[in-house]
Amino acid sequence: MKKATVQLETLTCPSCILKIENAVKSFDGVQKDSVKVLFNSSKAKFDFDDEKLSIQDVEKAISALGYEVKKSQVK
Repeated sequence: MKKATVQLETLTCPSCILKIENAVKSFDGVQKDSVKVLFNSSKAKFDFDDEKLSIQDVEKAISALGYEVKKSQVK
C-alpha cells in the first residue's frame, strides 16, 4: 500500500469534503477507511494499491468534480 496526499485548491464548503471522499472511495484499490479530506488544509489523504490504481486516476476524478489539484505526493 502507498500513502497519497493530494493538495487541492481551497475547499469552500463542508459538502466538498463528502463529494471528494466518495469519489476517492469509489476506486477499487483504495483502502476505504483511510480516506480523509481535511477542510482547513485542503488536502485529501488515503492509502491505495498502486498495482490496481494510479494517483493520476484519482487526480482526474477529483478534477472531474470541479476541484483543482495543485500537487500530489505518494510515499
